[in-house]
Amino acid sequence: CGASRPTHFKGVTSVVAMLLNIVNPTKAYFGQKDAQQAIIIEKMVKELHMPIQIVICPIIRESDGLAMSSRNINLTKKERKQAPILHASLENMLKVVADGHTNVDFLINNILETLNTAALAEVEYVSILDAKELTEIKTIENTALAAIAVRFGSTRLIDNVFIEVII
Repeated sequence: CGASRPTHFKGVTSVVAMLLNIVNPTKAYFGQKDAQQAIIIEKMVKELHMPIQIVICPIIRESDGLAMSSRNINLTKKERKQAPILHASLENMLKVVADGHTNVDFLINNILETLNTAALAEVEYVSILDAKELTEIKTIENTALAAIAVRFGSTRLIDNVFIEVII
């Protein structure tokens, strides 16, 4: 998300740091749906030596796999019918990883092939990054984050999965 929204995370970390300093919790809970944001906050807490444990909670999904979001109500019936393709594309990619594929370009192409089957989906980005640093990688060697953003009309949807590869 950083590339398409360059100042977003700076604003988020500023606001969250102020809130954490005011509330002074021992734990703070963030949803995996916004995994990149949660990872950046986790890194901020560590770098600022804040005595707070960041807990990343699982994505809550609709019965068809679409990640729950207040944005889902903005989808037309046709868009809503195609929107589960986000989760389906990530699940298909995980099956390819389970078969032994770890080349990031290959996996991104696999995700794009699935997303492109939804006529109304306009892909904003597909990324597979190191899950701790959110940096680009060529091959998955440990834990990675596959993150996607897709527009259906004016509605921007995001989804992601963590990928575990044990070598």
